[in-house]
Amino acid sequence: MSDEHDDAVLQTLMDRLLRFRLPRLLAIKDRVDQGEPLTDDDIAFLKASMTDAQDSQHYVVRNPEYHEIGVRIVQLYSHIVSKAVENEQRRGGQ
Repeated sequence: MSDEHDDAVLQTLMDRLLRFRLPRLLAIKDRVDQGEPLTDDDIAFLKASMTDAQDSQHYVVRNPEYHEIGVRIVQLYSHIVSKAVENEQRRGGQ
């Protein structure tokens, strides 16, 4: 694959991240930080987003300037999932 192809794909991925995924991820983070559980829609969104991230990770690997943002997104997912598990445990796994 050419660098031009990577650039185009990365631009599309960044646009999708900034316009759609990140705002929703931050909203989910805010809710779980307040002790709320994940909804079924949240879980479906997280699963789909993680699958897409895994499918496109080779673009990030090949382009080191995107490594930091990749790490930060992984940390955000990790925080959301950890906090959601904590919230469920606190609720008794209802």
